[in-house]
Amino acid sequence: MESISSATRGGSPRVAFVTCAELPDLDPDDRLAIEPLLRRGITVVPAIWDDKAVDWDGFDLAVLRSPWDYSGRRDEFLAWARTVARLANPAEIVRANTDKRYLGGLAENGVPVVTTTWLAPDQPWESVPARGEYVVKPAISAGSYETGRYDLTDPDHRRLAGEHVARLREAGQTVMIQPYLSAVDRDGETALIFFGGRFSHAIRKGPMLDGPYQGMEGLYRPEQIDPRAPRPEERDVAERVLAAAGRITGTAPGDLLYARVDLIPGPDGAPVLVELELTEPSLFLAHDAGAAERFADAIAARLVGSPA
Repeated sequence: MESISSATRGGSPRVAFVTCAELPDLDPDDRLAIEPLLRRGITVVPAIWDDKAVDWDGFDLAVLRSPWDYSGRRDEFLAWARTVARLANPAEIVRANTDKRYLGGLAENGVPVVTTTWLAPDQPWESVPARGEYVVKPAISAGSYETGRYDLTDPDHRRLAGEHVARLREAGQTVMIQPYLSAVDRDGETALIFFGGRFSHAIRKGPMLDGPYQGMEGLYRPEQIDPRAPRPEERDVAERVLAAAGRITGTAPGDLLYARVDLIPGPDGAPVLVELELTEPSLFLAHDAGAAERFADAIAARLVGSPA
C-alpha cells in the first residue's frame, strides 16, 4: 500500500486507528499499540469512521480497529471505506469480508468450513432438522449480534429458532444456520492472529452461546480470553485459509496488515473454520508479551512499503 511520505508534511508519520462513536478513545487492547508505535516515530490518532470532520487524506495510513457499529449500516460503511485511499485492510477486502457468505467460497477452495445452510431473505426455512443444536445468525453482523443457539428437540427452542429466522428474513438479511460444534464447550475456540501474513500469536476464546438470542447490550458479547499455543494442525488449517482467501481475492497473505482465523474442532476433532476476520478483528494484544511490538512492526513496515 502506498502512503504519503512523512517528509512531504515535514513530520512523523500519522496513523489513524479507526473506531466508532461508542469507543472514541479506542478499545483498551488497541491502545497497547500506541506506545510501541511512538517509539518507532509513528503517531496514532483515534478517528471515528463516520465523523465528517476527519480528513482521511491527512494520514499516512488508516487502520481499521473498532468500527463495530457498522453492521447495521454496511452500505454506508463500504462507501466510506472506498474514499480512504490508504486503508488497512483495503476497501475491497472489507467488502468481501463483511458478508459471511465468503465462507462458501473458502469451502469451494478446499478449506474445512463449518457446515452452513444459507437462506436468502425470500427463502423460508423448510428443511428444519428434527433434532440437534443449531446456531442461527445473519450473514452480516459483528460481535455475535443476532446470534443464538437452539436445541431443536426442545419445542420452545424450535419455535424461537423459527421466529429468529423469520425476523432476520423480514429485515432483509441472509440467514446462516450451522450445527453447534459441541467441542467448543470443552476446548473453546482457537483464534490465530497474523500480521503481514506472518503468524503472531493465538488465544483461546471460551464458549459464548448458551441459548436463544435474547438481545445484547453493548457492541459485543463479553468473552473469556486466555493465551493458547495452537496445535500444528490448527496452524496448517489457518495457513490454508489465508492461501485460499488470497486466491479468491487476488491478495497475497503478506498484503494484509492483519488477519485472524477462528477455528473450532469439528465432529471428528479436526479443526474447522468458523470465521476469517480481515476487517476489524480484536487482536488480543494483551495476551501475548510481544504482540503489540509485532503489530507496531507490521504497521511501520507498511508505511515504508516493505514486507512486515
